[in-house]
Amino acid sequence: MTGVEIISYGHYAPERIVSNREIEARLGLEAGWIKRRTGIEERRYAADGEALSDIAVKAGDMALARTGFSRGDVGLLLLATSTPDHLLPPSSPLVAHRLGLANAGAIDMAGACAGFIYALTLADCFVRTQGTPVLVIAANILSRRINEADRASCVLFADAAGAVLLAPSARAEAGIQGAHLAAKGEHYDLITIPGGGSRKPFSKIRDPQDVLMVMNDGKAVYAAAVDMMTECAEKALAKAGMSTAEVDHLIPHQANERMMNTLAHQLHVPPERLRSTIENFGNSSAATIPFTLSATAADRPYAAGETILMTAAGAGLTGGAAVFRL
Repeated sequence: MTGVEIISYGHYAPERIVSNREIEARLGLEAGWIKRRTGIEERRYAADGEALSDIAVKAGDMALARTGFSRGDVGLLLLATSTPDHLLPPSSPLVAHRLGLANAGAIDMAGACAGFIYALTLADCFVRTQGTPVLVIAANILSRRINEADRASCVLFADAAGAVLLAPSARAEAGIQGAHLAAKGEHYDLITIPGGGSRKPFSKIRDPQDVLMVMNDGKAVYAAAVDMMTECAEKALAKAGMSTAEVDHLIPHQANERMMNTLAHQLHVPPERLRSTIENFGNSSAATIPFTLSATAADRPYAAGETILMTAAGAGLTGGAAVFRL
């Protein structure tokens, strides 16, 4: 068995900045309402004509360009997204083609906010068993799915992409040390886009808002997500035979600042070990973890042998956590 290294990472956020002031004015909220409740100051929205595949390619290209690695050696592209270019075909083959991954398989993974954790876990297994590099990209354009009348969700969501390139390592101790994946379908309806699937196809849609996101109970989402993220993190650490005292960096799904701080407190992780980008980039679902991993690296570089704890929960509910040794 071989180890697995993250040999490079990349990220991308669109140029358009959307401030809280703009959203608060639209919703009739007092100034500062969003920041006090979410920790978000601004977020990015994709430009007109900018598609999911476009931002995924930019993050993936950054990760690939940072190494002297041959793109022809990548064996698999995993694209975690809830906002593909089209319902069919999947977006990943197009992304792989545009990145020059001539010898790679490619598949979309729809795991909502936990999609990157699922993709990372699968990628680690593929690298170990097949001895071939894997590019994982998580990307979303949630601005096109926002229901502007749904205050609970429209203040949170944003557009961004993050990527990691995994490769075999001679260091057997590198890679995922423990992972735990979870699903709680009893909470299936807490976050939904009602129309457009086989349950309610486009031909049956009468209200255009049925293809936009709705958070039916914000308090219930908060409680269920914190519980799931904490439980998954504790189980992943137990599988790794580690305690939170051995965690160098905590990168949770950037859902909102209060949730992240609550999670860190419950896991007994000191605030200085928590990495966050939520204030300036908001919640881009599955993209938040790899985006944060990459975007914070310049100011806070990682070192070989350090351990990252990543945990997420999202619609479905789907969730998971991974303990990764660099």
